[in-house]
Amino acid sequence: MQFLEALKLRSKLLFLFLLITLGLISVGIMGTIYVNAMKKNIDSLYFGSLVPVTELNEILQKYHNGLADTVYKASRNEMSSSEIIFNLEDALHDIDKKWKSYMSHFKTDEEMEYIEYTNIEIKATNRYFRQILYAAKNGKDLSQISINTLEKKVEYIHRVLQKLINYEVGVASFERKKFLHTYKSMLLQIGTVLSAVILIVLAILFYVFKSIQKDQTQLELAAKKLKIANKKLENASYTDSLTGLHNRRYFNFIYERELKRAKRNKTYITFMMLDIDYFKQYNDTYGHVEGDFALKSVAKVLKDTLKRPSDYVFRLGGEEFGVLMSETDESNSAKLAREICDAVRGRELKHEKSKVGEFVTISIGVVCCVADDALNDEILISRADEMLYEAKESGRDRYIITSNVSEATTKHNDEAKIA
Repeated sequence: MQFLEALKLRSKLLFLFLLITLGLISVGIMGTIYVNAMKKNIDSLYFGSLVPVTELNEILQKYHNGLADTVYKASRNEMSSSEIIFNLEDALHDIDKKWKSYMSHFKTDEEMEYIEYTNIEIKATNRYFRQILYAAKNGKDLSQISINTLEKKVEYIHRVLQKLINYEVGVASFERKKFLHTYKSMLLQIGTVLSAVILIVLAILFYVFKSIQKDQTQLELAAKKLKIANKKLENASYTDSLTGLHNRRYFNFIYERELKRAKRNKTYITFMMLDIDYFKQYNDTYGHVEGDFALKSVAKVLKDTLKRPSDYVFRLGGEEFGVLMSETDESNSAKLAREICDAVRGRELKHEKSKVGEFVTISIGVVCCVADDALNDEILISRADEMLYEAKESGRDRYIITSNVSEATTKHNDEAKIA
């Protein structure tokens, strides 16, 4: 489960890493698209800058096709007086309108010098054609108009306007080349900066990802170590430090659990209470170091004899031990109690002050019964204590077993317990 959770975390981090990477790449692509779109808009603006050129060309067309052509036809009497007047007025009006529109565009100081000169020439040329218009309105004969003068006027204004047109086209071309140079430089800078940013962000993300992964691994190792430490601490809290058996605290937990299970399954449950005979005298004679060794020896006998997973052995306190077994009938419980007594005696630990024999011995009180709902939780302990007392009263180095758990009567007092 922890592995799956860690895998999920790493998958999420990897997904986030890929998502940000794709986001940065998308930003780069969108940036390129928008810059290209900007270029197109600037190109449109460039062609828009040729609007003044268009206006100047239209003015030239009016001079040639509107004014000069009308005067030519008038000199040959190919048009009526009203047509001549209309064409001249219309052409002059359009020229004034187009010129004012051209003048309204932004102009630099350098341009203004030539534009002012052009403005003077346009006004002079227009005055010439207005004189012809005035003559036409007054009904004068226009056949005597000097074509040579007309051609000179039109040719001159053509040169003046053409020079201005060429200037406008040159400026527009220069500005576009300048823009394209700036555009390429800007595109290169944007690409370089964006690429650098993407690489830096990716490097940072990669570093963060590796750091988080490393921290996750360290956290997992720390969690495992903590779990092991907690398990050791838990075992230490439930284990007797001298004998390595379960202690009284663990007995209280296991006793309640196993008794409930036996009641639920209606199976046998056995509890033994063991006591080293004349242990006080043993300590007084051989010292506490030897006394501890005797306790360890009894503990080893219990461990070697009771090996099933359902067999629990406890040091209840001092020289007192407890054994809790399930699914073991009275006959087998008695057999195990006898083996324990024989095994302890068989270790041949010298005990000069014992009134039983020359070696260390134990007495055992055993109670074995089929558990049911009517079984009192404390009856096993009470009856085992009574059986232990009877074993001591009967001469020690023996066991007394009973299956009667209907009533528990304490027959011994504190003085009788001192043995």
